[in-house]
Amino acid sequence: MATVGKLVCLASPKSALVPLIQGRFFSATAAAAAAPRMKTFKVYRYDPDKPGDKPHMQSYQVDLNECGPMILDALIKIKNETDATLTFRRSCREGICGSCAMCINGLNTLACLAKIDENTNKTTKVYPLPHMHVIKDLVPDMNNFYAQYKYIEPYLKKKDMKESDIGKKSFYQSPEDRAKLDGMYECILCACCTTSCPSYWWNSDKYLGPAVAMQAYRWIMDSRDEFTKERLDQLRDHWSVYRCHTIMNCTKTCPKGLNPGAAIAEIKKLLMEMDSKGIPYAGHFGEQHG
Repeated sequence: MATVGKLVCLASPKSALVPLIQGRFFSATAAAAAAPRMKTFKVYRYDPDKPGDKPHMQSYQVDLNECGPMILDALIKIKNETDATLTFRRSCREGICGSCAMCINGLNTLACLAKIDENTNKTTKVYPLPHMHVIKDLVPDMNNFYAQYKYIEPYLKKKDMKESDIGKKSFYQSPEDRAKLDGMYECILCACCTTSCPSYWWNSDKYLGPAVAMQAYRWIMDSRDEFTKERLDQLRDHWSVYRCHTIMNCTKTCPKGLNPGAAIAEIKKLLMEMDSKGIPYAGHFGEQHG
């Protein structure tokens, strides 16, 4: 394109991309040539089907230059490239399903949300959720946990409703009543809180534990449910919620930032016929509402 006294040259789109492509290529080459950053992971191993096998820790070396940033990335890399026998649960990789709950460096959390400590001088230790029967390696037996969840009947219950009428109409809820469920409906049932509770360790056959108790409170507080009295009566015993001694390990370890300890305290208030308006500090990572 000509102008007075000048010649303007318009570069083609392809030529404009050359520096960008070259930059990415050299960056990738530099990364590939970088010195390996070997990190040691000690992982709990136990195979009940292997004669004579006893629980033990097994060490693995992972190059952080070739691994994603999360603990789950390291475990997947170990399983894919080093030891295919390593067994663990995982699904969404986004902190939604709760499958990859385990004890990492002494804290119950989700492996998909737990970042790898990039200090290669420190060893990362990975265990299954504590005080549960181990099926294999990092896979705990969740049957008792789910049986307790089933016990509280975690679904909307209406009186004088026929089964044939289910799904034919909506049950409306005010924004204020809906807000009372904040800090409870976000629970993904990963059991991190429940397995961090000393009271649950010793009384898991009778004490519901933080996660299930919080879900019981969630349905008690749902304005659309018509079985509030029956739900509370179900908890009127010495064990279901009163084994909670407000140690608050549950709240400290929750990977979703919820407060099961506060939910149990609110249930106790209702059992004493006091008023309850939901968890005082509800929402993700303790965000206060109201």
